[in-house]
Amino acid sequence: MTAIKDAAREFLAHRRVAVTGVSRQGDHGSNVVYKRLRDRGYEVFAVNPNAEAVEGDRAYHDLRSIPGGVEAVVIGTRREIAEETMRECADLGIQYVWMHRLAGEGSVSAAAARYGREHGIHVIPGGCPLMFEPTADGAHKAMKFVFTLAGKVPRRCQ
Repeated sequence: MTAIKDAAREFLAHRRVAVTGVSRQGDHGSNVVYKRLRDRGYEVFAVNPNAEAVEGDRAYHDLRSIPGGVEAVVIGTRREIAEETMRECADLGIQYVWMHRLAGEGSVSAAAARYGREHGIHVIPGGCPLMFEPTADGAHKAMKFVFTLAGKVPRRCQ
């Protein structure tokens, strides 16, 4: 078991990151993650099978479509889609996946997490990468405290 802060540091050390679920309307948590990573110098790729562009950038219909691939993925879609995305990550050799969750179930799927771990993927099942340095801000740090107490941010990852 790895402490969440160590798992987050390892995930965020990867600079080519895909974010799934980035919306054309710009009103989704995935959009916030996408823009923050982009603004902090990450080479970030938006994945939305129904969009050609989001947030002023090209969108990719799936992970396979990203030229040169990525090192890590933030899953920000409905949890019912998470296992399909995790399988795509395993097929592509992507080793780091963060399933986003603040309130409710978010993108966390127990089946997806289990599949990922069985295939050697480092999985963070909950919370948000913006709660941790070098991407954090005051609001996300406060959310990390509250949502950790509420059990929505894991304290440790397998």
